[in-house]
Amino acid sequence: MIYAGVRALKRLIIMSKAMQSGDKIYVAGHRGLVGSALMRRLEKGGHSNIVTRTHAELDLKDQRAVAEFFAQEKPDHVFLAAAKVGGIVANNTYPADFIYQNLMIQSNVIHAAYSNGVKKLLFLGSSCIYPKFAPQPMKEEHLLTGVLEPTNEAYAVAKIAGIKMCGAYNRQYGTNFMSVMPTNLYGLGDNYDLQNSHVMPALIRKMHEAKTRGDAQVGVWGSGTPRREFLYGDDMADACVFLMENRDAKDTGEFVNIGVGEDITIRELAERVAKVVGFQGELVFDSSKPDGTPQKLLDVTHLNQLGWRAKTGMDEGIGKAYQDFMGRYSIPPL
Repeated sequence: MIYAGVRALKRLIIMSKAMQSGDKIYVAGHRGLVGSALMRRLEKGGHSNIVTRTHAELDLKDQRAVAEFFAQEKPDHVFLAAAKVGGIVANNTYPADFIYQNLMIQSNVIHAAYSNGVKKLLFLGSSCIYPKFAPQPMKEEHLLTGVLEPTNEAYAVAKIAGIKMCGAYNRQYGTNFMSVMPTNLYGLGDNYDLQNSHVMPALIRKMHEAKTRGDAQVGVWGSGTPRREFLYGDDMADACVFLMENRDAKDTGEFVNIGVGEDITIRELAERVAKVVGFQGELVFDSSKPDGTPQKLLDVTHLNQLGWRAKTGMDEGIGKAYQDFMGRYSIPPL
């Protein structure tokens, strides 16, 4: 009995051990905005033993393939950044794809992490998990206190399931799986497809193309009155690595918000993007298009208390994102 107790204590110490430079780290979804930011931050922090797989190499919706990958690689830590994501149009048009693909990806990875003794896992969700009319700013305790925004309900339900799954495994199996809820992200490696991108990259592309053509106007979806919070992607990655290196699930609780704690209207955002891009024409807002949730501002008190705050100002971040956009589309920098 004594030896069994010692073994259990040793396992507890290992499970809560901070992420070390030599540990094997699996970044699921390393090519996306979130995953690529995590890769940059990990490499900058001296973490060189990083495992990745492209979708062609490993379909995370395939339970058997995921199980075989984990059994072979045995990662010490996992960042679960892989997901099917998109803006309001994509979410509203393809709800079945969003709920099915995200449930499959996260369920397979989380279970495989438990089955193979992963020390720590960090699951990335989205601020859309909160009720449509949640009190502002939104605190972690507001989860499941009201109805969701219909246009992204399928995606939100999947992400809520991921949070609950991590919590359930922690309670039943003693795992160390953390969940974080980033606010709206933008930055290097973003998706600029006008059919399924988020508002920030869509505005950057539309403003640039309008400027290039010499257009007098740019159309903006919705009334421009909804308020949104925006976090630079590399700041988000810094927060995630900070938590994995310094905190455990017992510190973060069920999940923790990641944001800047300030928001602006979509009109103000469009004006800022126009200024950075150099578009001097008129902004025309189409009120016939849905606005989505009136306001989404995260309360980041918990994260600040854990020891982390955002560093990148919005104008600086938009400028970096615009330079990234031009570089990726072979456009000479300013």
